[in-house]
Amino acid sequence: MTSVSLSAVRSRTKVVSGTAWVCGLVVVVAQIIYSMTEPDARLPMTLLSVAAFAVASVCDAAVRFGRAAAVALVVVAGGGGLLAETVGVHTGFPFGQYDYTGTLGPALWTVPLVVPLAWVMMSWPALLVGRALARRWRGSAPAWLVVGIGAWALVSWDLFLDPQMVDAGHWAWAHPEPALPGIHDVPLTNFAGWILVATLMVAALHRLVGSAGRELDLRVGPAPVLYLWTFGSSVWAHAAFFGRPSGALVGGLLMGLVAVPFAVEVWKAHR
Repeated sequence: MTSVSLSAVRSRTKVVSGTAWVCGLVVVVAQIIYSMTEPDARLPMTLLSVAAFAVASVCDAAVRFGRAAAVALVVVAGGGGLLAETVGVHTGFPFGQYDYTGTLGPALWTVPLVVPLAWVMMSWPALLVGRALARRWRGSAPAWLVVGIGAWALVSWDLFLDPQMVDAGHWAWAHPEPALPGIHDVPLTNFAGWILVATLMVAALHRLVGSAGRELDLRVGPAPVLYLWTFGSSVWAHAAFFGRPSGALVGGLLMGLVAVPFAVEVWKAHR
């Protein structure tokens, strides 16, 4: 590669990296504004934060592993999320019977387009959590452990997402019971479905994207910080703003199983 072409590649990488960090900042600001906005006026901030987070994750993937990784993320998480949600809302499998209420903007096959973007935004940092902690705990980062941790990193986020969206009236469950203790109005079938879809999604991404043996620099890109922001802000919001202190406790404990040790790894990387 010539010095001119190498310089061009570095320049493009800086642009993509800068875009990722700007979008990450937009996520934080939008979510803060969301918490200060009346419930019936929160939709614009919801859509903005999800879209910005999704772009940040795609750019983060591109910076770390190249354009092919970004494409794989969009196809696997975006396409896979749309497929899972379409099948789910029409058949009740694998999440249980639910319906979108038409309040989340444009939809495809009755699934709001923001929903597959949400799968994109969180599946990428979940994969990074899986790789970072698997390497920390086992050294060789075996695939089964990466996928298990990464899937849990993704599934446990829904302990906050689903109750919040149900309260906001964006979707409704036909049979919300039985539910997890402290997480009312969301059936156990939903979490079983999430375990299945998240496992398949993280496994596909782990196989397609980069090298599991490659050193993971947690200082590069905003995805690790955004995952931890999501954890901390979700616990705080459910405890202080959404009137779900029991959900904040249960979600904080279960998502914290991976978020807290991941925070330690991120802190060590920035020392």
